[in-house]
Amino acid sequence: MESGKPRRRHFVLVHGVCHGAWCWYKVATILESAGHRVTALDMAACGASAARVEEVRTFEEYSWPLLDAVAAVPTGEKVVLVGHSFGGHNLALAMQWHPEKVAVAVFVSAAVPFAGRRMSLFLEQLFEFGMTSLLFSDDVVRGHQHMEEQSTPPDSFLGSTFGTVERGSDDPPETILLGPEWMSQKMYQLSPPEDLRLATMLVRPAQMYLKDGTMTGEGVLTEGKYGAVSRVLVVTEEDKTWPAEEQRRMAASCVPSVEVRAIVGADHMPMFSKPAELAQLIMEVAEKYT
Repeated sequence: MESGKPRRRHFVLVHGVCHGAWCWYKVATILESAGHRVTALDMAACGASAARVEEVRTFEEYSWPLLDAVAAVPTGEKVVLVGHSFGGHNLALAMQWHPEKVAVAVFVSAAVPFAGRRMSLFLEQLFEFGMTSLLFSDDVVRGHQHMEEQSTPPDSFLGSTFGTVERGSDDPPETILLGPEWMSQKMYQLSPPEDLRLATMLVRPAQMYLKDGTMTGEGVLTEGKYGAVSRVLVVTEEDKTWPAEEQRRMAASCVPSVEVRAIVGADHMPMFSKPAELAQLIMEVAEKYT
């Protein structure tokens, strides 16, 4: 490679709940224009995936597109993982399975799971108390629920649709489909209206696997594997889904430590509201850790 020319890296991009690879179209274009390789993935039953939500029985199956992609990385090479929102859980599992193939994981407005604790911890609180009421205190690190008295009730999801996957069990899995009102007021409020419109046309029902063994197992993520990979949290400063101060509080509780970066003026969907800034930040992180 010519002297002074940036090193070509491989970025693997993972979407959040109900979304798909399509949400990365702006960031992927910027990264590719800078000479990098980009793989934007649809998790199972998301985006253009042929699978249906009821067919994907476990979080591991849901994560297979990412797990397969990382497993296919040639020996001696490493990728930069980027996960948005719920996609951070997919990143965590891939880091646990293939730590030697991940240079750094970038969590974009995403909970960074704790090694030795269940991945579902924060999501359980989210659905019990509401999207904007999480407190990342020492009690949460120990696995207990610690909520303020004014916590938001779970009916605050503003028109999102909840359902169940009927599989003949007494406790069937639940699904969620994000509603236009929730997306416009809590996720895309600073994003271009055409991107909000795109999202309302393309989102699909999804599971969050809160009863799945991979999500609820205390020993699924270990310090020796998952905890050995460098992690960076990208805080979205104008996030109305998950306030910036709570994102930072969560990061401060992480062991090993997590580097925190921030994007001013970004809503929960920085790939739409601040795509150039997000792409630049991702490239800077890759330069630092690879």
